[in-house]
Amino acid sequence: MKTVIGVRFRSAGKVYYFDPDDQEYKQGENVIVETARGIEYGEVVIPNKQVETDSVVKPLKKVIRRVTKEDKEIARSNKEKEVEAFAICKEKIAKHKLDMKLVDVEYTFDNNKILFYFTSDNRVDFRELVKDLAAVFKTRIELRQIGVRDETKLCGGIGICGRGLCCNTFLSEFQPVSIKMAKEQSLSLNPTKISGICGRLMCCLKYEEESYHEIKRRLPSVGDIVKTPEGKGKILSIQLLREQVRVAVEKEENGKSNREVFVFKSSEIEVIKPQNRCCKREDKCEKNSKGSWE
Repeated sequence: MKTVIGVRFRSAGKVYYFDPDDQEYKQGENVIVETARGIEYGEVVIPNKQVETDSVVKPLKKVIRRVTKEDKEIARSNKEKEVEAFAICKEKIAKHKLDMKLVDVEYTFDNNKILFYFTSDNRVDFRELVKDLAAVFKTRIELRQIGVRDETKLCGGIGICGRGLCCNTFLSEFQPVSIKMAKEQSLSLNPTKISGICGRLMCCLKYEEESYHEIKRRLPSVGDIVKTPEGKGKILSIQLLREQVRVAVEKEENGKSNREVFVFKSSEIEVIKPQNRCCKREDKCEKNSKGSWE
């Protein structure tokens, strides 16, 4: 086992482990640490805890120190310089007529490097831009192309739910999201309704996926022949969250066969004959579409 603390450098950014070097750190404290980019100013989000040695990425660097008043002043000064650097970089981009959109600028704590984040639909030859920026700032320059989801994470905003964007407030890493999740949750497949500000599928589609899978395992399928309090019938549709099913029940009246549709709780029915599934694409299966009740 190894004692570590978790440090974050940006709001909702990824958490990195560091060696506390026999010191006790509380959540919310600011520390100075050494990273692959140089000396950085971060916030402790995970206080001292024990983790498996195999789960730690080596080499595990030690925390240099808690922040001082001088460190806080440097961090504040860097924020001001980032605003100035952003304006200068935008001028240089316009000068070189580059097809790129500047998103953010970040100074490393020791001013050893300046990172410029940008988006573009195409590959950009920014070698001359880097030379111009290096001549102005007299330090190492790094231009990093990011995607639209990363752009939204950096800039933030308000989602259609009326709350701050998940990626900007608490999601440290993006989770894979697919259109299949929207289908399973019976959501509209209109892209404007299931897409976030970034134009990609909303991250929150992932949140309830496991719950829907668990409910689906307990419920019968559309097309199953079931026994109900009203008689034998065939399932027409399913309401997952209510755990209810719509069943077409065939009744005999005056010697004539008549179908009626009822809604039952899943606990009120019993599957007699599951639907024959002869292929993965049930909706395209001719056998399923023309199958008989018996």
